[in-house]
Amino acid sequence: MQHDPPPGDLALSVRGLSKRYRNRTAVDGLSLDLPTGVVAGFVGPNGAGKTTTMAMLLGLVRPTGGRGTVLGQPLHHPVGYLHRVGALIESPAFYPARSGRDNLRILATIARIDPGPIPAVLDLVGLTDRAGDRYRSYSLGMKQRLGIAAALLGDPELLILDEPANGLDPEGVRDMRSLVARLGHGGRTVLVSSHDLSELEQVCDWLVLIDRGRSLYQGPASGLQGRAALALRTRRPEEAACLHRVLAGDGLAVGALDQTRAGADATKLEVAIPDEGTKPADLAARVNQLAFDAGVVLVELAPHRRSLEDRYLDLVKQDLVKQDLVKGNHR
Repeated sequence: MQHDPPPGDLALSVRGLSKRYRNRTAVDGLSLDLPTGVVAGFVGPNGAGKTTTMAMLLGLVRPTGGRGTVLGQPLHHPVGYLHRVGALIESPAFYPARSGRDNLRILATIARIDPGPIPAVLDLVGLTDRAGDRYRSYSLGMKQRLGIAAALLGDPELLILDEPANGLDPEGVRDMRSLVARLGHGGRTVLVSSHDLSELEQVCDWLVLIDRGRSLYQGPASGLQGRAALALRTRRPEEAACLHRVLAGDGLAVGALDQTRAGADATKLEVAIPDEGTKPADLAARVNQLAFDAGVVLVELAPHRRSLEDRYLDLVKQDLVKQDLVKGNHR
């Protein structure tokens, strides 16, 4: 599922991007359009191909196939755009005995970048108070933030961050989430990967979901959330089955709640709100009356919107079915 990006320039655009290692395909014909100025979440389980894709965009891994542009320059010629890109891939490497500030000065010297903005960069990532401390004394979260500070040297137009919250405690994850939101200010494009969709849904306005190296969804974060619905629960599974038939017979779209999860509660149902003009309260009254007429007691009836994680699992399931059909047609 892919939504057209909004009008304007694209920070990157690739078609058919692939990477194969002998008998294993890490990225499988991925096409990707990333609008300029968005904070984009690149989401998929471990092994989905996120890091390999980012490495190809940065010229660290040679693609097996595909073409495209990054910041308007050809993908196969990364030297033309890398000076405009900042990145944090894998764990950052710094001199343990040097301070955070000194490490950034060394990197700026090596890259021939003006060290003047270093104080502002340290302030942005929240390390001003610890800038003079040795790197070896930093916590994991501070090390990650210093890595992002290094990626920001040179004021890049595109920032690529690979799992920056990986391994952090809950407080560190929250701080990283807040930092990612700030990084998108001023028109900078940010592509940040994670295997945890809930970690990114609060700060990203664009989402790219992949699984096994293939795209499942690309578009606005709001476009992934399904239409609002009502969640209801009966006393027993047989009552839920009866009510399912009654509601479907009345023309309502009804299904099992959380049906993508193992061990789903058979007493729970979900009724989709037919259209934007239907008020949830009116639909609730209709459902309640139908249940009463059928002799079914509702123990719960409330507004409900499926989580992004549920929608992602739906897309994974649909992709698996699609691939099975393709394989069946080729037998």
